[in-house]
Amino acid sequence: MGVWHVYRIVRQVLWSVDRGEKRTILHNMARCARCGTCWRICPQDAVEFKHLLESDWDEVATLNLARCKVCGETLYTKDFGEVLSEKLDTKVDSLCPRHREELSRLASVYFFPGKSRMKMGEKR
Repeated sequence: MGVWHVYRIVRQVLWSVDRGEKRTILHNMARCARCGTCWRICPQDAVEFKHLLESDWDEVATLNLARCKVCGETLYTKDFGEVLSEKLDTKVDSLCPRHREELSRLASVYFFPGKSRMKMGEKR
């Protein structure tokens, strides 16, 4: 079974709704093939089927979200951020790729004035 096939199946059965700092994962048992793929691929072990789910969209889990400190874009769950910080042995800033790049650019101008950042493949 290819990655796209798995994604397509899971997308038909699982859905998520963001409310403020929380993301709620919903599951539709009527569309479920009961294959367990969503349970196997969930990186946060958020999908558990401890009780019989009905045919409507049932709440499966609610997760706390980490958002970009600048623009508020959803990045990942707070639990994932904590695990990442622990594994990297450093605090991970909640910045989207765009704002992380801007911060990096500003830091290079501040710490290395007069030097422009080299582009990939450029030689000095």
